[in-house]
Amino acid sequence: MSIQENIHNYYEKLVADTLAELQRQAPRDAEEIEDIACVALNRLPPRYFRHEIDMAFYLSPTEQQEMKDKVDDAIAEAITYVEKSHRDKD
Repeated sequence: MSIQENIHNYYEKLVADTLAELQRQAPRDAEEIEDIACVALNRLPPRYFRHEIDMAFYLSPTEQQEMKDKVDDAIAEAITYVEKSHRDKD
């Protein structure tokens, strides 16, 4: 097995989950969602883990909420950035 298969960034899951929820509320095309995800992830610090259960076990409820808030802020900023850059292309 490779390191890429065993190590993950916890923020990737949080961003993907949040974007999936936003997609249900206001669908966007796949390219725009991928751009938003990349921009949001670049604004967040990495938080690596090997087993997801480790993150759930070791994070306090306060840390979990802080991470969720960071994700929400990063996604909101990313949406603004991506929408503006897509408008500028037109």
